[in-house]
Amino acid sequence: MDFRQLETFVEVAKLKSFSKAAEKLFITQPTVTNHIQNLEKELGTLLINRFGKRLTLTDAGGLLYKYAVNILNSCEMAKFDLASYQGKIQGHLHIFSSSVPRKHLLPTIIKNFLNSYPDVSFTIGDKDSRKVVKGILDGETDFGILGAKHSSNNLRYIDLMEDRLILITPNSPKFPDENFSFINKEVLLKENIVFREEGSGTRDLVENVLQQSNISLNKLNIAAYVEDTETVKELVSLGIGVSFLSEKAIESDLSLNKYKAFYIDGLDFTRKFYFAFHKSRQLSPLSEAFKNHILDFANSSTLK
Repeated sequence: MDFRQLETFVEVAKLKSFSKAAEKLFITQPTVTNHIQNLEKELGTLLINRFGKRLTLTDAGGLLYKYAVNILNSCEMAKFDLASYQGKIQGHLHIFSSSVPRKHLLPTIIKNFLNSYPDVSFTIGDKDSRKVVKGILDGETDFGILGAKHSSNNLRYIDLMEDRLILITPNSPKFPDENFSFINKEVLLKENIVFREEGSGTRDLVENVLQQSNISLNKLNIAAYVEDTETVKELVSLGIGVSFLSEKAIESDLSLNKYKAFYIDGLDFTRKFYFAFHKSRQLSPLSEAFKNHILDFANSSTLK
């Protein structure tokens, strides 16, 4: 049984796509097809059901998958242990993260991890919370950091830190109060609002808090839906409307006086950021080491 064929089979099973597996393994799609066909021929059974673009494992494929993952992880463990013995751990980690933890939390985590494993490299994907979850479930990444929980029996969430959303407004005579003072929630019904995109943890929290406070979303005047925080800031500073952003994301900007920041009477926009990973997926030794590092980080006093 060829090791490369097993590796290809596992990636196809994780990603449910021949083309994505080819891209991840840096091989051509015909090579992926050839690996799977040769493996099926050698084992004398169909491993993958193909329904157009939809792929599922057969019963035999599901059985092989468990063994294949263990075989590959055993090989990775051998490499990891040998590298540890020789004093040099190498490898590459893919991490998906929503915008706020990617900017304000992940750099510190990575820096601390590199103190122990200086030869490890990273790819950091910028995705909203919903896409982080999808990436984990689809096997594109082993774990991610996000600002909202999404229901799934296959995921485990670990609290990393707390955050609070704050309302930012244009810096104009219309909003004379000092930064970080409280204003009436009626402002949300009077002003245009710049919302984050669907799937954003920030947007999910705002919608949930408003609904719980009997503020109908239909009564809001939504001026724009925007994917990144810098564009939100610019739109607000130009007087397009008001918006909600992480308190951490605006701390360094207020001295520029481009916009102002307020809390809202009677509304609590406190939230948590989470480290999420698949409950049952077996990790490579390097991924396991990073997961353990995150768990230690979450339990440290720096997050309390």
